Amino acid sequence: MHTAVLVLADAPAQLLPARSMMAFTLASHIILVPLGVALPLITLIMHGYGLRRGDPTALLLARRWSAVMAVQFAIGVVTGTVLSFEFGLLWPGMMGRWGDVFGIGFGVEAWAFFLEAVLIAIYLYGWRRLPARTHFLLGLPLPAAALLGAFGILAANSWMNTPRGFTLDQAGNPVDVDIWKAVFTPMFGPQYWHFVVAMLVTAGYVTAGVYAAGMLRGRRDRYHRLGFTVPFTLAAVFTPVQFMLGDSIARQVFQKQPVKFAAMEIVWKTDTHVPEYLFGRLHPDGSISGGIRIPQLDSVLAGFRTDTKVTGLTSVPAGDRPTPAQATIAHWTFDIMVGIGSLLALLALWYALIWLRRRRLPRTPWFYRCAAVAGVASVAAVECGWITTEVGRQPWIVYQNMRVAEAVTSTRAGSLWTMFALVVVVYVFVFGSFLAVLLRMRTRWRLDDAEGGPRPPAPETDTPYGPRSTVAADATPAGGGSSPPTGSRP
Repeated sequence: MHTAVLVLADAPAQLLPARSMMAFTLASHIILVPLGVALPLITLIMHGYGLRRGDPTALLLARRWSAVMAVQFAIGVVTGTVLSFEFGLLWPGMMGRWGDVFGIGFGVEAWAFFLEAVLIAIYLYGWRRLPARTHFLLGLPLPAAALLGAFGILAANSWMNTPRGFTLDQAGNPVDVDIWKAVFTPMFGPQYWHFVVAMLVTAGYVTAGVYAAGMLRGRRDRYHRLGFTVPFTLAAVFTPVQFMLGDSIARQVFQKQPVKFAAMEIVWKTDTHVPEYLFGRLHPDGSISGGIRIPQLDSVLAGFRTDTKVTGLTSVPAGDRPTPAQATIAHWTFDIMVGIGSLLALLALWYALIWLRRRRLPRTPWFYRCAAVAGVASVAAVECGWITTEVGRQPWIVYQNMRVAEAVTSTRAGSLWTMFALVVVVYVFVFGSFLAVLLRMRTRWRLDDAEGGPRPPAPETDTPYGPRSTVAADATPAGGGSSPPTGSRP
């Protein structure tokens, strides 16, 4: 029997349900992360633009985006809390031994989460009650709080990839912890900036995609044009930056985690002049079927020379490397992520050329079809990036220090499968509620816009700022639009 099969046969029964539950909750939570990290910045850019230009349409968009931001944050609290509990419940071996070393990242994330909740509440409250400048200034810390939360999570994850900042005693337990080295590991910088820019790109394309879909349905008013232009421009600007950061982090993986790089590129034996495979499947005997083979390209991508030596999977024992199936998964998700990034770069280039040459938005429906799909594609790229990171590190939960099988809980596998089923039910309800709330908000906003007549809708019935005013049922608000029968617009 092949060595890899023996390794899997020795794995505890709890490993598969624990991995499955963690993968499901993480994949679900990460759908919300781009909006949580980047939507505050996009909202404040629109808010600042509206204040500077005295533009009621921009202020209306900013206010509505802030409402979406609050709903998304509330859902993220639920999914993020479940993930926090799962670390302790599913992986007590890791948390018990290594929690003192890398737990500071989770502490930072918790404080950032609390700070962001307070700032969102103040920002939402201020739309009707604070002076314009004060309200905007109070919103400025929001992007920083979101980035601080990402800092904590990425510090913990990068430590799991390149653990530093400790020594081991005779029993194998970490002592003499250096917090700074544990936080700022060799992979922290590349992972953090790659992640942050990915969130900006994804949130920009997701937000713009909503308005691109509206424009495809004939809604070419200024509300939709502005709602599309600001987030799409932000995403388009950062797309080539993300492409360069992705290339940089791949080279860091090549240097710091050579076995993971071998899995990402399905390199079986250490060699020079290594070919690049686009997709393809790695077999237990080291052969590769399917895919497109490009001679010597992998060595060139890794070290800019055809004679660059690339470490292969067989450089370490079978129990210390991903299985052929895991390597194939990491390779496919890596290729999908790079492929989506390349297509997004072409879309950004298309947008830039039209804007620079004609100073207007593209007019062809095909551009807006691509823009509408770009949001979903960018979320898929984020999912693929995390799969590549986590599957490529196998079988280690703490790279070269603790295997996943050593960290898993001793709870019965049947109990874990039951818990997994309950989590799925809860998440279906949570995300269903999230979608229902967003659709209800959209319907209410469309009704508000219809009542406002042909002129641009204002954020409030009278002025963007100041206390609510009571408007009689048959009165016309100061903004000039018609008013709902019950008084001021909600």
